[in-house]
Parts: sequence; structure tokens; C-alpha cells
Amino acid sequence: MKNINFLIDDFMIYCESKNLSKKTMMSYEQTLRLFSQYLEKEKNINDVTKVTEKVIREYINFTKNRGKYTVVVDSKTLKTNSPEVRQDYGKKVSITTVNNYIRNIKVLFNYLLQQNYIKKDIVKNIKQFKNKRKPKDFITDEQFGELLRHINTTKFHEYRDNICIQLLLDTGMRIGEALKIEVQDIDINNRAIFLPAQNTKGKRDRYVYFSQIMGKELRRWLQYKDRYIESDYLFCTTKGTPMLIRTFERKLKDYGIRVGLKDIHPHQLRNNFAKRFLMAGGNIYTLSQILGHSSVKVTEQAYLDLTDADIRKNYQQFSPLANMRGGRK
Repeated sequence: MKNINFLIDDFMIYCESKNLSKKTMMSYEQTLRLFSQYLEKEKNINDVTKVTEKVIREYINFTKNRGKYTVVVDSKTLKTNSPEVRQDYGKKVSITTVNNYIRNIKVLFNYLLQQNYIKKDIVKNIKQFKNKRKPKDFITDEQFGELLRHINTTKFHEYRDNICIQLLLDTGMRIGEALKIEVQDIDINNRAIFLPAQNTKGKRDRYVYFSQIMGKELRRWLQYKDRYIESDYLFCTTKGTPMLIRTFERKLKDYGIRVGLKDIHPHQLRNNFAKRFLMAGGNIYTLSQILGHSSVKVTEQAYLDLTDADIRKNYQQFSPLANMRGGRK
């Protein structure tokens, strides 16, 4: 079996057996189907053993130069999705996207080598492009306070969202993890929330922790929720079902518009938690555990967005000489 599409099928079954997240698997499949389409149409290649390092490099250049949404796996989707009406249609594909494609293709060919479908490592010399990272937007104390003040907590759904927003900033959880929390997994006394493996991106059990202030807010919310809705979920709909990620994303964006915060999204709250944790003196190793990352390197690459002003401010708090002299008083 050397057909590239059959082997992608085989690879996806392997990924499924490893219990990878659906988001990761969808990223793999989309990338690899586009690549196989290119091989067939541009190179007349179906046999994976005919793919060379040169062919992959040519595909990378092809991907860099093509416009956004100009190439799709299934042409039937063009009628329903109408990509040509998007504002960024045809614009240059970002280096981040190209690097994701490179990573996914390398994962596939490493798998094929391990399974003896191919005999030569053709991707070992293919590296990702250096990509200058753009610092993530930071929400100030004033902006965060203004955001919460413009959420109407006399309404069930807005009160729920208010608590969820506070919990995301206080714990650094992903929104997908937060919306799956069941009341039984909350330890109010020890201010901890258990996140079972099936609800986390890394597919590992972990705990996140919340402050005393957040504990009081959660107590009040649980009492309020239980008066009106019978549900096992902390953040449920009025029907008792768990809230959908896309629904929360849309509502958070609407709340942001109320106070002039453009395009605010749940991951921004996670970013803010990480930066605030480091600025308060927390170490990157503990932060990595709290965020549920597979390694400290992932944490450094994703969240180490301290500016010169941040470093200067943080230094004053931890200056050895100032602390020694302060201790002699």
C-alpha cells in the first residue's frame, strides 16, 4: 500500500488511537489532504515513495505564494462557504500557517518511516521558518473592571458569563476546559478544580486553582444557578446543557464591543493569566504545569511576552541589593 491517500487514512487511524484532540486531528487531515491534492494535480504523484525532499520544498513554496482560501480540499464547499467574499481572500498565507503545514507533513513522513512505508527520511533537513512573534494583547486592570461592569448580572446568561470570564483570568484554563466543568469536580474549600483527562487538550488529568475572591464568587453563582436550573455543569444553558465554545466566544466579543475592547477572545484571558502570573513572581515551570503544557518550551514559546517595561517593573520587585538592604531595616 503506497497510495498517499490510503496512507493518510492509515495515519489518521493511528492518531485516533493515540487519543489526539479533534482539533489536532483536523489540522493534520486538512494539511495532508491539501498536500496530496497538490501531489496529484501538480506532480502527478500518487505513490508516496515517489515523494522527495525537493517535491516537499516545492510544495512549501507553492503554499507560501498562493493566496488564502484559493485552494480547498473539496471544491463542492466553494458554493456554500463562498471564500471569495472574505476580506482576507487571496492575501498572503502567514508564516505561522506555513510552519504548521511543515510540522504536519513532517509528522506524517516520520510516521511513514517508522512503519516502513518509506525507507529514507526525506524531511530531516526541512526546517520551519523563523517567525517574529507579535506580543499578545494585554488587558489592563481598568479594562477588565470596565468589561465586568458592563455585563448585566441580573440576567442568568450574563451572570454566568461574568463568572466564567473571571474564572478564566483567575485560573488560566482553556475555554473548552472551563465549559466542561461539572460541579462535583470543584473543591471550594481547597480552592481547586479537577480537570479530567478527557476534557483537557493534553489528555492528562490536572488541577487548576482559584483565589479566595473567586471562591466567594463561585459559591454565590452555584447558589443562584441551583435555584433556577438543575444541571451538573458549572456553566450551563437555561436548558441545563453545557454552553458551546462558539456561543461563549460570540458573547465575549459582544461584551468587548460594549467597552471598546476590539476582538476580545477567550484565549486572551489565558494569555493575560500567564503574563500576570510571571509578573507577580511566579516561575515558568509552575506556570507550565498550571496551563497543562507538555513542556516548559511550549510555555516559553507561547506566553513569554514580557516587554522591556514589564521586565523593568519586575526587576524592582526582585532586586537582590534592594531586598538585602530592605531586610536590614
